[in-house]
Amino acid sequence: MRDLRDRTAWLPISEQKPIPPYTLDPTLTFYCPQENVEALDHPDVRAFHAHMRNEYAPPSVPGRLVALLLPCTKAKPYSMSKEHLEINRFLLERGFGPIGEADYPQALRAALPASYPAEVMHNGLLRRGDLFVHRLVMSEPMGLVPYEYIYHWRGRPSISARYDDPGLFEQRGTAVGLWRPDNTAVEIGAGKYRWGPGERAAYAQVHNALSELIAGLLAKFRPAYHRIVGYVSPKLTHRSFLTSRAEKRTNGIPVSKRVSGGSVALIGVNDLQPGLVEVVPSPGELESILSALARRLSAEPGGARVRAVFASGGGGATPLILPEALAVLEEHLSGKEVT
Repeated sequence: MRDLRDRTAWLPISEQKPIPPYTLDPTLTFYCPQENVEALDHPDVRAFHAHMRNEYAPPSVPGRLVALLLPCTKAKPYSMSKEHLEINRFLLERGFGPIGEADYPQALRAALPASYPAEVMHNGLLRRGDLFVHRLVMSEPMGLVPYEYIYHWRGRPSISARYDDPGLFEQRGTAVGLWRPDNTAVEIGAGKYRWGPGERAAYAQVHNALSELIAGLLAKFRPAYHRIVGYVSPKLTHRSFLTSRAEKRTNGIPVSKRVSGGSVALIGVNDLQPGLVEVVPSPGELESILSALARRLSAEPGGARVRAVFASGGGGATPLILPEALAVLEEHLSGKEVT
């Protein structure tokens, strides 16, 4: 077990997350909320933010372009994670074909499980008829990473494939910087820690900065998109980034963080740009997904077996890879009425 008081003890774990030929950039490791605040001033992160704000534009297509916002993942590049592999395979199977040439390093092919077609690694647009899907990844601390940048950016291996940021996941009990003089986390036993006011304040600062960044980018890009769909797991940080205060309450997500002297509201994209993002699955859709999953498993709705399969997606990932959830995603991409 690593010593949480020694920052260097984290690095061997972080080094395992980029898949060869990609390697970790140790300066792009952020293990607690306070380090995430500092991440916003990292030269490479600032350069990426500036590029997205000032230079980037979504692709132009002869049809309907839908933005599909996906969560970042532990595995880098994102496309090689279980979650993205399953989502991308589903889209391929549903008739969305990749356009143009992918730019992944050929050496990366060796890491692709044999059960997946090579097309799941494609990082260009996906097309079905006049419907085009443009994938973007919500990332801490990069904000939004267009899929065309997941392998390379500015002629170099992408920074989005060379970082590690587990520092905003409070529920794990290890996203703390015990080595820092500004640490306020409190041990709760078994090597786990509860955030103190310093961690909560830093989390709120980063949360709101990234929500504002993403909202600004999506508002700028909105004319290019027919719709913007955020496909995010229930109750996790990515959903919090997107949802308005009212949506947070409906989703059972905290609307603020307690800090010294009061609380700080957690602002979402849909607070700043009301209705801009369709956050999928909605709470009602999640209930329908659970019911459909129970029928597939021939199990009691709400029972332990259904909850366990739902939590991991039945495959060591998240609920987003469940067939029942992916079917809901397809409905939103197509623009059909979803019940």
